[in-house]
Amino acid sequence: MKKSYIVDSSYEGVRIDKWIRNYLGKVPQGLIEKSLRLGKIKLNSKKIKSSTKLNFKDIINVYDLKFEDKNLKAKIDYKFSNEIIKENEDLIIDNNENFIVVNKESGIAVQGGTKSKKNLIDIFSKSKVFENIKPYSVHRLDKDTSGVFIIAKNRDTAKLLTSLFRLRKIHKTYLAICYGELEMNKGTFDQDLIKYEGSKKIIEKSKTIFKVLDKNSNCTLLEMNPITGRKHQLRKQLSLIGHPIYGDDKYTFEKKFKTKNKELMLHSYKIKFIINDKKHTYKALLPDYFKKLIKTKRLKFLN
Repeated sequence: MKKSYIVDSSYEGVRIDKWIRNYLGKVPQGLIEKSLRLGKIKLNSKKIKSSTKLNFKDIINVYDLKFEDKNLKAKIDYKFSNEIIKENEDLIIDNNENFIVVNKESGIAVQGGTKSKKNLIDIFSKSKVFENIKPYSVHRLDKDTSGVFIIAKNRDTAKLLTSLFRLRKIHKTYLAICYGELEMNKGTFDQDLIKYEGSKKIIEKSKTIFKVLDKNSNCTLLEMNPITGRKHQLRKQLSLIGHPIYGDDKYTFEKKFKTKNKELMLHSYKIKFIINDKKHTYKALLPDYFKKLIKTKRLKFLN
């Protein structure tokens, strides 16, 4: 039995194996590789590799792919209460005919997955804000990172914003509190980051411009503007120089940096871009726990 899917603009530039897991459930990587090799999954009627990146309106054909996903039913059955929907609607910074801007809370994923049943896209799909229309994710923001996030209301806007992000024409500013006192007050993090796809080691260039806003012997409050967009880029970069972010269990390796701090002190503070000669600038207020740590650590921040 053949099933066909048209790739929407929110998945432009995304690897096909990621699309498969998001759309079809927790398909094992080995089964994905085998299905692609045997032609049970084709892209535009051609055999491809798992690393192939998708384009808007590509056609994916799936032939008799069968597997058992114990998490899939739970994902489908997950329902959002009106209270959860209202809580997230209250976080909207701007709502226009083409997109909304949200001050995303820490702890909520952007898109659904086997480990993230509660996510913004599914929540807003049930909201009156997206009544009779589909929400489109146009960029990424880590589950534990708070702050500015954009959701498109139509395919054309989704495609445009996705392209602007890819071309680095959307400028993002993050705030973070990291351990220890940074020596330099401003500069550039320019590092090679390592990730693995199976047993394959991949080295990616990363670049972030930073400026220290305040610091003491215990910690540093800094502003960061990522130039590249690697996964967990800011968290990895600060960890590599020995100044991991407060609350980052994943990239904090020394015991002296382990604290009871549960929230990740990384906030997407500002985003700006131009569409049709109109400038758009959005700021997201700091979460209360972020402001509390600033005060506790006797740091200064002029909002």
